[in-house]
Amino acid sequence: MSELRTDRLVLRGWRESDLAPWAAMNADPEVREYFPGTLTREQSEASVACFQADLDQRGWGWWAVEVKATGAFIGFTGLDPVDEDMPFTGVEVGWRLARPHWGHGYATEAALAALDHGFGSVGLTEILAITTATNLRSQAVMRRLGMTRDPADDFDDMTVPEGPLRRSVVYRLQGDDHRSAVRG
Repeated sequence: MSELRTDRLVLRGWRESDLAPWAAMNADPEVREYFPGTLTREQSEASVACFQADLDQRGWGWWAVEVKATGAFIGFTGLDPVDEDMPFTGVEVGWRLARPHWGHGYATEAALAALDHGFGSVGLTEILAITTATNLRSQAVMRRLGMTRDPADDFDDMTVPEGPLRRSVVYRLQGDDHRSAVRG
């Protein structure tokens, strides 16, 4: 399994010590504002088991994110194949951080490391990012990553109950565009 490092962060496999702060994040209504609901401790633990299994099998997926200087777990970021019930295929980049760690540039920094890995080591030619139409903070991160949105790709996520969270947007980044931005 790959461990990724940035100036301030480590993207790594999951540890037993990550379970409590991960469950607390997923029980926080503000962190889960753009999801249909919060998660129970059991649901959070089950997700970690799946995340670690994917990392073990593929060498990439949803990594735990910690701050290098303190060793503090702050959330997750990574790459994952798009769910089968989506109206498109591909690999998406994503992130979720605990509230105290918002606004420090960690989501962008971690996602850039995941993109570098996806385009470099994994050899992907395109990576997507998906969020609700109302999640403007995540869309801002997507733009900072160099991703672009074509409104023709927007869709209603039928796995989400009817309401303001159903409308979703898709941002895309081509490998060549990412390499040009990194070199520029």
